Amino acid sequence: MKKNEEFYVSYIEDSIGKHTKRALKRFAISSIVVIAASALVFSFSQKPFNNSTFELTSATKITGTFHENPYPMLRVEVAKKTFKNILLLGFGKSSANPFLDKLQNEVPDLNGKTLSIEGNLIYYNGKTLIQITDDEKVTLVNTKKVKGPEKETVSKMTLQGEIIDPKCYFGVMKPGKGKIHRSCAVRCISGGIPPVLATTDNNNISEYYLLTDLKGHRISDAILPFIGKPSEIKGIVEKMEDWYVMRINPQEIKVISETSNIY
Repeated sequence: MKKNEEFYVSYIEDSIGKHTKRALKRFAISSIVVIAASALVFSFSQKPFNNSTFELTSATKITGTFHENPYPMLRVEVAKKTFKNILLLGFGKSSANPFLDKLQNEVPDLNGKTLSIEGNLIYYNGKTLIQITDDEKVTLVNTKKVKGPEKETVSKMTLQGEIIDPKCYFGVMKPGKGKIHRSCAVRCISGGIPPVLATTDNNNISEYYLLTDLKGHRISDAILPFIGKPSEIKGIVEKMEDWYVMRINPQEIKVISETSNIY
């Protein structure tokens, strides 16, 4: 060993030389700077959380006209001749239907009837949903049949977007889309939660389409392979007041990417 070289022996106290101490100090400071810089770059590169709300710890009672066309909704008048169709969901990864069974045993056809439902509201980007946690919180207010919303055909369209489950996407699951959320979304839609096509255009304007089959019936199993994958979907788009509905043939869905591109 050369005369000026330092030699460190772990069991000898104060055996670290001044050159080694200086090198270790520089290494520690450099490591801290690199870690801090990496953390900043990572944080700024992430997409911001959606400004969504899931009132999981509080219950809200809403009253409106029930319709199932084809997914359960409650049509609520929010202003004179202005309506909002609130999508009904069950607790967990379940549709609302099991929570409506008890009432439907008494009144088989609930369409057009006035119901009161107490549950947890979910709302984001103009869409409102409610989670039903107790079938005792669903009550019949009026048996008189009221006309439900009408569907107006818009046009045939080819859209690019991602099939998501609205409970997680509009709620508080972050992220509620893409590959990382795919298995969860598959279970939600398998459980009866309505599938929704989420789209974002070049101006970052988002729109959402409830998906049905070509006859306007519910759809779930046939689209499970495409959930969470940016896809090209063509079909007939209808407008149902504050919701769009898209009638599609699942066999014509084309996956265009494995990476989510919606916000």
